[in-house]
Amino acid sequence: MDKFDTSNPRETLERVAAALGCRPTAPQVAAYLDEHDELRHLRESFLLPKVADLPPSDLSLVDGSQDCIYLVGNSLGLQPKMARAYLSEELEKWAKMGVHGHTEGSRPWAWAENNIEEMMANVVGAKPEEVALMNGLTVNLHLLLLSFYQPTAARHRILLEDKAFPSDHYAVESQIRLRGFDPQQSMLLLSPRPGEDTLRTEDILEVIEKEGDTIAVVMFSGVQYYTGQLFNMAAITEAGQRKGCYVGFDCAHAAGNAELKLHDWGVDFACWCSYKYINSGAGGLAGAFVHEKHKHTIKPALLGWWGHDLKTRFHMTNVLELQSGVSGFRLSNQPILLVCPLQASLEVFNMTNMQALRRKSLLLTGYLEYLVQHYYTKDPARPDKPHVHIITPSDPQQRGCQLSLSFSVPIRRLFQELEKRGVSLDMREPSVLRVAPVPLYNSFTDVHRFIQALGEALTTSSQ
Repeated sequence: MDKFDTSNPRETLERVAAALGCRPTAPQVAAYLDEHDELRHLRESFLLPKVADLPPSDLSLVDGSQDCIYLVGNSLGLQPKMARAYLSEELEKWAKMGVHGHTEGSRPWAWAENNIEEMMANVVGAKPEEVALMNGLTVNLHLLLLSFYQPTAARHRILLEDKAFPSDHYAVESQIRLRGFDPQQSMLLLSPRPGEDTLRTEDILEVIEKEGDTIAVVMFSGVQYYTGQLFNMAAITEAGQRKGCYVGFDCAHAAGNAELKLHDWGVDFACWCSYKYINSGAGGLAGAFVHEKHKHTIKPALLGWWGHDLKTRFHMTNVLELQSGVSGFRLSNQPILLVCPLQASLEVFNMTNMQALRRKSLLLTGYLEYLVQHYYTKDPARPDKPHVHIITPSDPQQRGCQLSLSFSVPIRRLFQELEKRGVSLDMREPSVLRVAPVPLYNSFTDVHRFIQALGEALTTSSQ
């Protein structure tokens, strides 16, 4: 998307429309942007469901042979085409050579995940030795907090956003209890200002400055799952560390979505799942990050065989040679059947880079925002007309690809009508639909088709 000014989507859309002699809302604009999208070939690396294959589709309303409108990569990414081939390779290897598969083949099971950690590191802006692929997200969060959360009577609080993803909230609460503290006293929850949907960066930094001497760990999302807000991770990290806090992030909704620089920002620790924007399949292998500055000072609280140096791991001496940094946090060998789809997806990421994906994302999500605002901004002259409030920040630097749309009408039937029309997205009560055009495989035409389907669904659901 280098030829377009992705920092100002409105101007770009209006300029393209003027050149084409049509309105910015016309389908020709989407077609033109797709034609000039230098990343459009990446879509071919994924399997896109057909409308007819989606269980809720109503084939009396839509053409079942069309690709569905898949805008839910924030919940589950599409399947990479190579996933099946890689899985088949390992099943065949298991069938033919049994235990020898641990050390033979293109991905020896005993260190298969190590071979793809450099590609993952590129996605999150880290050094390969700062990243480990292991476990699930919440398991990794617990392992990291066991080492980084060392409360004292004076400094025992964990700062996180109110309405953090439930798993993060539960993990933090249980870690506090585990250390003998009371979550009511030790969880510092930060809410938006009254009447606002998202947190202001200055408010986060002010709380850290004011309360920092009592905070042991600042633990935020990279992207807030409900609102889609992308936090200023660099500023939060700097502010927290200045007050003597460790700073960590749950990057589940940020990894593969936003351009991260975990190493350069000096983030102490982070973790993420890989089945959303990184497309590894439901329950896929998760990632963890520990900055290299801690590799000799922060040790894992729980030890396992896989934390032992690979060169002597199989000597079985029971004298631990702990790997430094995040590698020492490994507990067990990783499931090869989870490594395969993750490798398939990371190889697609490796065909481009996060900078290029982010440039496309700015225009793609800006296009969605433009169309939503054009058709569904609240009209005082027509108070009965359904309208949409975008709770995600309007500043592109404060969001990833997701827009969270809050509707003036009940959304359950609206959601069902969208699903009947081959649209995949997700609903969050009481009034929000989360829409995530993913630059890796979504097109501008997908966005335009969604807006058309939304119009039909709103008309039907309001009758």
